[in-house]
Amino acid sequence: MKSTTPPAQDISQLQRQVKAQQQEIAQLHRLMEKKEAQWEATKQSLYEQFRLALERQFGPSTEKYGIKQGDLLINEAELIVDDDEGAADEAPADVADGDASATPPDNVAPSANKRTRGGRVALPPELPRVEVVHTLDATERCCAEDGTELKVIGEEVSEELHVVPARVEVIRHVRRKYACPICEGNVKTAPAPAKLLPKSNASATLLAYVATAKYQDALPLYRQSQIFTRHGAHLPRNTLARWMVQTGERLLPLIETLRKQLLNAPLIHMDETTLQVNQEEGRKASATSYMWVQRGGPPGQQVVLFDYDPSRAGRVPLRLLGDYSGCLLTDGYEGYAEVVRRNDITHAGCWAHARRKFIEAQKAQPKNKTGKAGWALNQISKLYGVEKQARALAPAARQALRDQKSRPLITQLRTWLDKSQAQVLPKSTLGKALHYLDGQWPRLTRFLDDGCIPLDNNPAENAIRPFVVGRKNWLFSHTPSGAQASAAIYSLIETAKANGLSPYGYLQHVFETLPTLNEDDLSALLPWHWKETLPT
Repeated sequence: MKSTTPPAQDISQLQRQVKAQQQEIAQLHRLMEKKEAQWEATKQSLYEQFRLALERQFGPSTEKYGIKQGDLLINEAELIVDDDEGAADEAPADVADGDASATPPDNVAPSANKRTRGGRVALPPELPRVEVVHTLDATERCCAEDGTELKVIGEEVSEELHVVPARVEVIRHVRRKYACPICEGNVKTAPAPAKLLPKSNASATLLAYVATAKYQDALPLYRQSQIFTRHGAHLPRNTLARWMVQTGERLLPLIETLRKQLLNAPLIHMDETTLQVNQEEGRKASATSYMWVQRGGPPGQQVVLFDYDPSRAGRVPLRLLGDYSGCLLTDGYEGYAEVVRRNDITHAGCWAHARRKFIEAQKAQPKNKTGKAGWALNQISKLYGVEKQARALAPAARQALRDQKSRPLITQLRTWLDKSQAQVLPKSTLGKALHYLDGQWPRLTRFLDDGCIPLDNNPAENAIRPFVVGRKNWLFSHTPSGAQASAAIYSLIETAKANGLSPYGYLQHVFETLPTLNEDDLSALLPWHWKETLPT
């Protein structure tokens, strides 16, 4: 009887085949796990995009952070600091953050500006008053008992707000001619008043009115044309547009005077936003151009400058900043890197932008869930709480307060960031927020070294917001010259607002005075000199 046992060589071959198949199966399992992880990440990313789309479409546009700190401390599983340290810091942190839920001390009086619910707002005392006196008829000014004439013993006063509608009128400049009555020669004519636009029939008041309506109140020129027509003055939109372009060109020497003031500031805020210019040589009408904004200067001498450029490249900050070598505060756009490197500029980052990334990550989470995004927002809100305390302090005192309170918060945030980056998918909204925070970290923490550096770039964003609002109404600029004129007029209006002035009153004064000044005298028109240069 033959043996059925296979040869050792066949057994060895079968074992090798089994092992190869097992390795192949294991490799397929790993591949499937990798694919499943990718599908899960894609699914979560789509869910996040869907929730963000719903939030953008139907949710509030505010970026206010509304999760209570107590809930975060209870629910947060990733809190890195020790419980003992957290407990020690928790009580004073609530006070430092200005927690609205905290009970105020008994000796703190309620705000005097707080209006009682349903009460009437008092009319501003600086508005002119027209007094209308109401008296009784002569037949009613007699006593009903004995017929004695009644005497005035007091009065009751009430006020109502009255509006005088706009009125269009024509100013006739009559220039008298003089001549010698004997020789009938030596004829002289009274000089014409200096005008911003000599060949137009637009007064300085009208130009200031149109500019304020468009660039401050976002009223497009075609609507203004309709309003003027209703008042009996036919002013085509093309005429108004030509006036604005010419006005912007006449303002350029004053804008350069403001630029010199800006470049002497120790810190400049800078930002940019998109703009469409329809007719620009070598570019399509749909091409994206940019309006750049710079803001800087001490309180009471703030300068806000707008500049048009078809590009967003790094050469634009190089052109605008020249040889400036102070401190520059921007968002995370890398187009500023070249001017920072060349000029050895101190480059600070914006915590509002970092915060915005975590707000998006929080909106992408399922409802009523707190986690890493909430913890980061809570830490950032504590930083802003410290800045609120330091707002009225001198730079040295502000830096000392930051060393005491902000630096420990930054240390905690850095430790949490290093740990969280290894736990979060990079392509998720939270992963992108963490990546942004990590990439901007050196700039974001620069405020700790200088009490003059603010926490965010909000001054520039606040200055550029009226332009963004206006763009939604007038949509585009027709030509580059129109965009440059808009930049000049926006610069004057926002600079006036930054210094607490009425844009219309300031523009009217500039338009009336500018034609009478030489370029060497233009500093008299700077907003902080406005009242000193008003005609008496």
